[in-house]
Amino acid sequence: MKKMIAMCALVAPLFASVAFAQTAAAPAAPAAPAAAPAAANTQQDKMKACNTQASGKKGDERKTFMKGCLSNKPAAAPGNSQQEKMKACNKDATGKKGDERKAFMKDCLSK
Repeated sequence: MKKMIAMCALVAPLFASVAFAQTAAAPAAPAAPAAAPAAANTQQDKMKACNTQASGKKGDERKTFMKGCLSNKPAAAPGNSQQEKMKACNKDATGKKGDERKAFMKDCLSK
């Protein structure tokens, strides 16, 4: 019985290594890191720009400025957002009902 347990303990890692060898290579894994450098570059560019603008500031003033600068998001183009389109189309669709309104909204939102 002891020999059987010892043999199982010695053979088990061999079976495990075969199982791990088959799952170790994943073809989809290299695609994900390719997107990460692009995102990192935009953050790096933002950091460079903020550092340039923060020259001359020190201590808490610089810290506050950098926090605000790095958290700023690029402004959306005016009138291009879906929400802006919806507001404008709803305003223009006043008085229309049913299929007429539905057709108008479809046409208006697709522009």
